[in-house]
Amino acid sequence: MDDDRIAEIVGQWGRERPDLDPSPLLIIGRIQQLAAVLDVALRPPFAAADLGNGDFDVLAALRREGEPYTLTAGQLSQRMLVTTGAVTKRVDRLIARGLVSRSVSTADARGRVVGLTPAGVALTDRLIEEHLANEATILRGLTDSDRRALERLLAALNRTLTSRGLGPEGESQVG
Repeated sequence: MDDDRIAEIVGQWGRERPDLDPSPLLIIGRIQQLAAVLDVALRPPFAAADLGNGDFDVLAALRREGEPYTLTAGQLSQRMLVTTGAVTKRVDRLIARGLVSRSVSTADARGRVVGLTPAGVALTDRLIEEHLANEATILRGLTDSDRRALERLLAALNRTLTSRGLGPEGESQVG
């Protein structure tokens, strides 16, 4: 694969349609390309643990909450940036695996909470170590200054998009 296929594409559009500015592809195209590459790089530990896309997000959101590691489906939806329907599907898969449970809320008998089981806590703790080490390896080629600049620029782009109502609703595997 060419090192800079995106720049080549931009050059081709510049030649074929000089009336257009194809330069946004230099950023958006690279972000899309990186998203695909990152998915391939980040997925193996979760696949090895037999977790579907997004399942780790449920486990991580609950674990980050602290003891007793419980949240409502609505809270999970907010923390994971997905719909409650996506949360329900993931929770059902994780219940079948014995990694989470669903129970009546102590605060509201009409509500339900999702909580990590001891097996879920152990798996999440193991996987977050692998996940963060994997991410650190991926970023090893960037200097601290580059990382801070990239963090700042990506946060600014995220603010721009979310201020326009373009929030994420997909798989994140952020951790």
